[in-house]
Amino acid sequence: MTTISSPPVKIPGLAAIVGFLVAVEIASGVLQGYYTPIFPQLADHLSISEGDINWFEAAQLILSALCIPLLARLGDVIGHKKVLVLATAVTALGSWITVIAPSFTTFLVGWALQGAAVIWLPLEVAIIHRRTRDSGRQELLTRRGAAVLVGALELAVIVGALTSGAVVESLDMTVVLAVPAAVITVVLLLIWVGIEDTPGDARGGIDWGGLALVTAAIGILMAGLIVIRLEGAGSLLGWALVALGLFAFVPFVRYELGHPDPIIDVRLVASPGQWPIQLTAFLFGIPVLGGQIPLSTFAQADPAVRGYGLGADSAFVSTLIGVYVITLAVGAFTLPLTTRWFGVRRTLVLAHLLVALGYALWIPFHDETWQALTNMAIAGVGSGALVASLPAAAAATAPPDRTGIATGLTNGTKTLGAAIASAVFAIALASTGSIEGATQAEAPLSGYLTVWAVCAGAALLAALALLAAPRHAFSDTRDQAADVPS
Repeated sequence: MTTISSPPVKIPGLAAIVGFLVAVEIASGVLQGYYTPIFPQLADHLSISEGDINWFEAAQLILSALCIPLLARLGDVIGHKKVLVLATAVTALGSWITVIAPSFTTFLVGWALQGAAVIWLPLEVAIIHRRTRDSGRQELLTRRGAAVLVGALELAVIVGALTSGAVVESLDMTVVLAVPAAVITVVLLLIWVGIEDTPGDARGGIDWGGLALVTAAIGILMAGLIVIRLEGAGSLLGWALVALGLFAFVPFVRYELGHPDPIIDVRLVASPGQWPIQLTAFLFGIPVLGGQIPLSTFAQADPAVRGYGLGADSAFVSTLIGVYVITLAVGAFTLPLTTRWFGVRRTLVLAHLLVALGYALWIPFHDETWQALTNMAIAGVGSGALVASLPAAAAATAPPDRTGIATGLTNGTKTLGAAIASAVFAIALASTGSIEGATQAEAPLSGYLTVWAVCAGAALLAALALLAAPRHAFSDTRDQAADVPS
């Protein structure tokens, strides 16, 4: 008997939905780019040292890692739009708290709440994935939508950085801080009216026991890594917390295996379709997030004093970041074209190889500004393609009722990879781990060479991990026989 396949179905309104989601990623880009150029002025505004700014990253990193399991599961249970609205409202609240904060502690609370934005892109990918379910081209359209979102994100990073740098000297700091808060508030309204509300596919409720266990495990592990980053490799407390945090995952896994509706489906994560993607995201977090501060501090090192570095001022560091972000956008926007030429798996492997090459080139070529720009451009093109594609690949190998947790975990594992990398790199640079304490006078060139080698090696391992993923993770049609244990 011959089966006649129907042509792909056109999805009415999909472009409009992606357009509204682009607005969310513009807000995300503003958040990521707006504050970086004004950290010194922010320290003055709060009457703190620049070293204390390191606590901003620590607080936000912890909240980001902790909120992903709950928000991702909620998306599958009650609907992805509802949780996107919730996460955006929390982020807007945190942003407005930073505007009116009377003290450093209050500001830190608001800054940490902005970490809820970590779930935005995974939820957006899940929304597109569900919207295209009956299209016959679900994975292709999801990947294209993710590419547009990430491209918009990276361009918004540049706009945010340029905007804050232009207004910080002429406006009161309260007004300066109100800009991203206002942007996020407007985006919250756009999501509310522009994205259709669909019920969740997952059965059951929230596994509060599992949530408590994973929160404890992640919280202890992150706390240990931050202590090591702040106090250095000799911190017994830091290493004890890391060991305790890793051990705490054992009872969590056992509990989840026996729960009918787990907060994190460990069987799904361990399935052939998911573990290579999640491992890739973890390894990718090392260079894309963990390697940024060492690059900035190296660029600002004075070669006449320390024998290495570019002697760059803040303006050139902004240029370096701008070039990197532009190439990220290029990698994201060209993803549909490169996947058409080479296939999805080959494109992603090639992207990892570009990241590895970009960081490996830092080892022999780090003395001239043109070398730095070339290295970061190569790594940026590969990184842009990966940021766009990994959540889509995770969604492709997850059942319909678990796409939220699958896409969310790609950001969660990436965050953990970055946190571990930050601690390791602080040790390699022989510093206390704080931005102010990690001076180039203390950091030998060999430490930077180690950082770049680790980033390149992690990208190579991630390329190998992709080769272990099943074929349907990179197909353009949904494989209904996905090998996920029930």
